[in-house]
Amino acid sequence: MSGTAVNVPVSRADAARVAAWLEDFARLSEPGSSEGVTRLAYTALERKAHDVFAGAMREFGCTVWTDQAGNTIAERQGREAGLPALATGSHLDTVPHAGRFDGIAGVVAAMETARIYSENGIRHAHPMRFVAFAAEEGARFGQACTGSRIVSGLTRPDDLYGKRDADGVSLAEAMRSIGLDPSAVAEARWSPDEWAAFVELHVEQGAVLESSGVPVGVVDLISGSTRMLLKVTGRASHTGGTPMHLRADALAAAAEIVLLIESIAGDFRHRGTRATVGRLDAAPGSITTIPGQVRLYVDIRDVDSDRQRATAGEIIARAETLCARRGVRLSSRLLADTSPAVLPAWLREVVAGTCAELDVPHRIMPSGASHDAQMINNVIPSGMIFVPSRDGISHSPEEWSSVDDLATGIDVLAASLLALDRLLLDSPELA
Repeated sequence: MSGTAVNVPVSRADAARVAAWLEDFARLSEPGSSEGVTRLAYTALERKAHDVFAGAMREFGCTVWTDQAGNTIAERQGREAGLPALATGSHLDTVPHAGRFDGIAGVVAAMETARIYSENGIRHAHPMRFVAFAAEEGARFGQACTGSRIVSGLTRPDDLYGKRDADGVSLAEAMRSIGLDPSAVAEARWSPDEWAAFVELHVEQGAVLESSGVPVGVVDLISGSTRMLLKVTGRASHTGGTPMHLRADALAAAAEIVLLIESIAGDFRHRGTRATVGRLDAAPGSITTIPGQVRLYVDIRDVDSDRQRATAGEIIARAETLCARRGVRLSSRLLADTSPAVLPAWLREVVAGTCAELDVPHRIMPSGASHDAQMINNVIPSGMIFVPSRDGISHSPEEWSSVDDLATGIDVLAASLLALDRLLLDSPELA
């Protein structure tokens, strides 16, 4: 497999153009969001970003459409009729106060790949599809990868009504507000008859590549994620009138739970587990009132599915004991649960072989974060290309990746898709 010849495009990625597109998308941020970029899922701003993508892809001769999940798909016709499409892409929504690279780098990589093919008259047998997924971030509704989950058949119409944002707006309502029909999302489902393979370029969101001086990572494994809501209920009371020994302080118990979670994930038995309380809401929120209720939003990541779920169970069991000792009550609710994904070795070998042909150093590595490719891998073979993240920072205004590194990753992506095109023409059974 690694001996597959690589058809290197006649021109390489244009770093200046990549930087300009990143800047265009970074400008599409909520008013008053002075730090970083805020462009939440299923909002008008997210749709504006998709419009920018669609406009560019039409300029490159692609046919463009939006499915009922809100994903924007651009197709460049292949030279042979009836073949399933090869695809690349990522997402355009962000977490609050994000950087400009998470997801967007992969969409820009798709745009630049389409430009290279178009301007150089590169022909391929399979259709090439370039995808901007909707709602990958779980920041608004608590569920990650909604657009790619829908096309993979992992999220159904009924699932869209139970997940709500902080304002009580359901996923279904948010989708309707931007012109989508949540009852019709099954129409967006991908079929292996129409799609052959998918490769996503993404910033690493960690420091492995930068610290090792390697420009490209080829992903073999993507961590699973379990997300929970823990609700601690105590007794709201006056801060001055209630002695310390008579309190049922929900926030004090929640603070101890945060440290408990850190301790569990740091234990040697959970080596490789990452557990985080990313959001904590205390009520009633008055400086003169002992908090009566606290909500903790917990995120657990692991490449081992058994350990991932065992960690969640241990957190709940030990938090219940802690709350009983403090005289408060604990309830829990599962928000989302995704298993780790092992990406196909044969596809990984194609990408690694392309790196070798282009003389680009690379390393095989896992991903600690969830990605659209993780969902798509349930339907068609999927791969991932990582480029370095400065200091390993992501989900922050300080998130940064060099456009030169991005250009190198795009070179690998563009050539890998062409290598897959030829390989699957000769060996369609792989897909």
